[in-house]
Amino acid sequence: MFSSTEIGIDLGTANTLVYTKNKGIVLNEPSVVAMDIQTNEILAVGMEAKNMIGKTPGNIVAVRPLKDGVIADFDHTAAMLKHIMKKTGKILKLSISKPTVVVCAPSGSTSVERRAIEDSVKSCGAKQVHLIEESVAAAIGADLPVDEPVASVIVDIGGGTTEVAIISYGGVVACNSIRIGGDQIDDDIVQHVRKHYNLLIGERTAEQVKMEIGYALIDHEESTMEVRGRDLVTGLPKTITLSSLEIQEAMKESLLQMLHTVKSTLEYCPPELSGDIVDQGVVLTGGGALMNGMQDWLFNEIAVPVRMAPFPLESVAIGTGKSISMIKKLNKLAK
Repeated sequence: MFSSTEIGIDLGTANTLVYTKNKGIVLNEPSVVAMDIQTNEILAVGMEAKNMIGKTPGNIVAVRPLKDGVIADFDHTAAMLKHIMKKTGKILKLSISKPTVVVCAPSGSTSVERRAIEDSVKSCGAKQVHLIEESVAAAIGADLPVDEPVASVIVDIGGGTTEVAIISYGGVVACNSIRIGGDQIDDDIVQHVRKHYNLLIGERTAEQVKMEIGYALIDHEESTMEVRGRDLVTGLPKTITLSSLEIQEAMKESLLQMLHTVKSTLEYCPPELSGDIVDQGVVLTGGGALMNGMQDWLFNEIAVPVRMAPFPLESVAIGTGKSISMIKKLNKLAK
């Protein structure tokens, strides 16, 4: 029996990841809870619950307890975390009692939102809970020298938020966070299809469209994709063909807001650190970084090198786990 352990949790809007020092990422589940609204009973969590979205009878709803990177529903988040801790224990074949947990919080979150994250993790029996800025965790996970006096720029495009931060000597020098991420882009696609084709598609279909034919604002060879949905006029199922050019146009507004956030953060950079940025460039993390052409588009717009983190989807989780050993040092540097 193992009495205590150290784990890092990336409590994301789209996915929740758990990292341990010895095993790396042990769990990666969608942040979704399925419940019976008549009895308030939790029926499924994670992948099982995500597969239920849009396919359940009226009394069962699949909800995302996190919105824009912060807790929107405390009880569901606590229930989801309990399930995740239990599953982590099974995977590690040990009893996780009173673990030390490092969990990330979006840079733009309020003290109330941070307290909610802390309380929900503590309600699962954590002995100690440390919060770390999401952008700092992403930078640590991307192997950037965060505790050195060198500027590291991280652009983390998650499900609920896009965070841009300049980190030097363990602290955030300049940071901007907007509540626009992968979820907003999915919604842009849903609204576009609804407006132009009178067709209602689900969020999972929109996500597929984004991943397959969604392009950042660069020239590309047009590609098409067939999608199915419900015709809003007849109420019957219908199939249409979407083009990558129209999807690019549908996503344009959200992508430009992300770009504006990157540019305005770089404008706040102290002159002494600007030289580092020209040399080191910008590192992309998060699921949104994987969009077709994202790297090239940002490079064209900001004219500094743009590179992808080694594991873009897992950077924040890896960073939360790695930061356990350096949390005291980071807290000292941040003061």
